Amino acid sequence: MIKTRVMRMLAGLTLLAMVVTGCGTLTGAAVGAGSGAAIGAGTGNVKKGALIGTGVGAAAGTIYDVTR
Repeated sequence: MIKTRVMRMLAGLTLLAMVVTGCGTLTGAAVGAGSGAAIGAGTGNVKKGALIGTGVGAAAGTIYDVTR
């Protein structure tokens, strides 16, 4: 019982740490996906635009995190 609680707490703290440190990357990916989908809707290919936007947004978020 105690071992299970400790493992759950460690898993939760690990997940929290990943979210906090990867915030710029995740935010960039989300914004990029939305922007890419909007641009893709104008060109007729929403899925492809969202995929490209996600990749570009994640890359930009990562670069921002590294430089800040």
